[in-house]
Amino acid sequence: MAFENTLMESLGIETVTLDEDRVVMKMPVDRRTLQPAGFLHGGANVALAETAASVGATLNADLEKFNVFGIEINANHIKSKREGTVTATAEPIHKGKKTMVWGIRITDEHDHLICTSRCTIAIVHK
Repeated sequence: MAFENTLMESLGIETVTLDEDRVVMKMPVDRRTLQPAGFLHGGANVALAETAASVGATLNADLEKFNVFGIEINANHIKSKREGTVTATAEPIHKGKKTMVWGIRITDEHDHLICTSRCTIAIVHK
């Protein structure tokens, strides 16, 4: 997958594991992902979570016939962070023909839960 010139590149998101049933991506907590008070921005967590879920759905879809779009996401921000790295692990809860639902856990380098999220993905005929 090409991630150049995307939000992923802007936020420094990198892939760790790409599998149909598990996607792992990491993101730095730095000037690109902080809110004005100096903590990891909740929107950066959401961007990381939706990216991981969308990539997972893409791995499960026939991209010659379908497009993949996030249609709903929620996030609970559990713990704040000022620096380091966060890692999103996305796993499917439901893989249907028209929708997929992915659960995403975002943890820090000490395996502390930073954010938990659920994302619904639409699988749409081109």
